[in-house]
Amino acid sequence: MPVEHRRTRTLRVLLEPHNPALAIQLGLQPDIDVVRDPAARPEVALVEDLAAVTALLEDDPECRVLVLTGSARPGLREAALAAGAAGLIVRDGRVEDLADAIRRASTGETVIDPALG
Repeated sequence: MPVEHRRTRTLRVLLEPHNPALAIQLGLQPDIDVVRDPAARPEVALVEDLAAVTALLEDDPECRVLVLTGSARPGLREAALAAGAAGLIVRDGRVEDLADAIRRASTGETVIDPALG
């Protein structure tokens, strides 16, 4: 008797701006598919600019947007959340932690990297 395998849901993730090295690392995750175009209707977008949060949400209000940052600048967390971001993540952290943040954000959770307090 054949065994039924449940298909894992694949999350479409947009990188804005596109980052080939990060795209490859995230693409190695079995449940993440990196897309290059917002028309692909990503569930989660990773951005580096607060203005991109607003622009992406205007086009697709259901997309969850995470802001990638290199450091904890004063007021960034509040500004990102006020712009509609689903969270704030350290850019240079472990890819496994980033993938976990993407999964959590896709379920509606607000995700703040512990390193950013």
